[in-house]
Amino acid sequence: MPSAPSSAPAEVIVQQIQYPDAPARYQPGVCNIGPEEIARRRRSGLVGLAIAAAVAVVLLAIGAPAWTRLVVWPLLAGGIVSLEQARRHFCAGFAMAGIRNFGPLGEREAVVESAAMAADRRAALIMFGYSAAIAGVITVLFVLLPV
Repeated sequence: MPSAPSSAPAEVIVQQIQYPDAPARYQPGVCNIGPEEIARRRRSGLVGLAIAAAVAVVLLAIGAPAWTRLVVWPLLAGGIVSLEQARRHFCAGFAMAGIRNFGPLGEREAVVESAAMAADRRAALIMFGYSAAIAGVITVLFVLLPV
């Protein structure tokens, strides 16, 4: 039985096929980026984690003192927060700047409602906090490795 034609714009339909769990529109504190921005954050997160891992391997290979392993924390935190932004479809940087983007990269629109901006900023600070904490725990375990 054929389904009735959808009244949703083609770009929303494509987004729902590529990212079925992604909201198709802005939701304060929940979703402020679309598919292209999500893909950018996923790539950035993977690159960040790869760089953190490479630095960790180099530090171990050269026999650097354990305390120098702390240098992986910001790299790891950046990778984790980027991947979390992709997973949640929510850019913390955009939230802090009061913008959103569901179109092509570089097209941004302002969030003008003060309640929406407050919800976005609160969600961004929480995301920064738990991403940094996760990176911190991993970094401490790395520092304490008996290698």
